[in-house]
Amino acid sequence: MIFYYLPLVYAFVLGSVVGSFLNVCIYRVPAGESIVSPRSRCPRCQAPIRWYQNIPILSYLLLRGRCGSCQVPISARYPLVEALTGLLFVLVLYRFGFHLATPVYWVLAAALVTITFIDLDHQIIPDVISLPGIGVGFLCSFAIPWISWSDSLFGILLGGGSLFLVAVGYEFLAKKEGMGGGDIKLLAMLGAFLGWQAVLPVIFLSSLVGSLVGVPLMLIKKSDGKLAIPFGPFLALGAVVFLLWGPPLVRWYLSLF
Repeated sequence: MIFYYLPLVYAFVLGSVVGSFLNVCIYRVPAGESIVSPRSRCPRCQAPIRWYQNIPILSYLLLRGRCGSCQVPISARYPLVEALTGLLFVLVLYRFGFHLATPVYWVLAAALVTITFIDLDHQIIPDVISLPGIGVGFLCSFAIPWISWSDSLFGILLGGGSLFLVAVGYEFLAKKEGMGGGDIKLLAMLGAFLGWQAVLPVIFLSSLVGSLVGVPLMLIKKSDGKLAIPFGPFLALGAVVFLLWGPPLVRWYLSLF
């Protein structure tokens, strides 16, 4: 039995290591800094983080959430990103097994985690992630048997085009911008990775969850509909839900009619 779960443990460890690197990307990409150098440092005292202080999740617990040099508290987001990425790697492996699609969707999951936290912090979705992601997703369609290159290409057009029309329509009616270009490029990337069949379910799921979260927030803050809520994290969540449970959810939804 232990050998059955061992690959999932390895997937979690790999994902948490990738998540540690994603923390660097989340911090440095919006600032336009290199993600390669210099080596990781404490943002307060600038002391280099040694390898044994940079073990995903474990180092945070051993250091009790504080810098090993200046004892300044470390944000709990760091182990959260590592654990979340590890969990996503486990779920993808459990869903697709030892298939070529698994590393492809690991790449997608890592990109979505990075995009989510950057969008939450800065309300931007960096082109340096989404635009190459469109090309990578299209190329990967040649390696995944259930998504043809035409499905991927149409997914790019439908994903980017549908949100572009929504953005233009909202701006025309409301006389203000309601959706940034980053969301449009992100959905085009999702269409590239998941195919055109995923676009409408992802929009539906992300809009549903976005409404369930956004409406109460607007009521609490009494923002009169003017509260700026990043949509990227909801698109990312919708994409993950469709990736892992999409076909059963679609069949269940259609059975209601």
